[in-house]
Amino acid sequence: MMPTAADLYDVIDVTWPPLTVREVGPFRLRRAAGAGGRVNAASLLIAGDPGQAAVKAAEAAMTGTGPRLFLIRDGETDLDARLAAMGYRVADPVTFFVAPADMLAARDLPRVCAFTLWEPLAIQIDIWEQGGITAARRAVMDRADCPKTSILGRLNDSPAAAGYVGLAGDIAMLHALTVLPHQRRQGMGGFALTAAARWTVAEGGHWISLVVAQDNAGGNALYTALGMTPVGSYHYRIHPEDRK
Repeated sequence: MMPTAADLYDVIDVTWPPLTVREVGPFRLRRAAGAGGRVNAASLLIAGDPGQAAVKAAEAAMTGTGPRLFLIRDGETDLDARLAAMGYRVADPVTFFVAPADMLAARDLPRVCAFTLWEPLAIQIDIWEQGGITAARRAVMDRADCPKTSILGRLNDSPAAAGYVGLAGDIAMLHALTVLPHQRRQGMGGFALTAAARWTVAEGGHWISLVVAQDNAGGNALYTALGMTPVGSYHYRIHPEDRK
């Protein structure tokens, strides 16, 4: 059965883990300074409206440690409305895409176009740096306690892309895919995804997934064209005085 959004929320926690986690009332608070929203947001542990007092307690616990940021998953309309009423603004809506790994693994992959390896090479770190994948975000990959690999893409006899893949159960997730600007629009994103799918199959996984920003028209078109299926979404609400 195709993974659901609920499955993929769990896959993110395994393959892109925060540095610390604690519970404050009905919220789980993640922290990993400088590593982006996925590891610096509070999420609900129980369904329904948590109430303003619970939101305020979570907000206080996050104050001084990073942005006051809440993850809003599909169906969490009560929390979304509560935060909107408190002045929290929407940030970074994204969509989950998923596909059978063997389907994407069967795609043609030009020779010496994409490799999987762990640990990442210096050139991959350089590519990530150019794409804003800083040391704090790369530390997330390092501490992920799951089967994992990195992807090195090459085009035109030179480095082209870097990515990271983690496997949770039978579902892999591709993160931090970065294609150098001068190597874009030549199929590198699809080649990297095919390499990730082949690695997933070799590791015994059945599904390959990823997250793409809803305003990334090129990415959404690419993954749709490759036969991936959108299966859910999430967004954040951020305190009006904070920046992600």
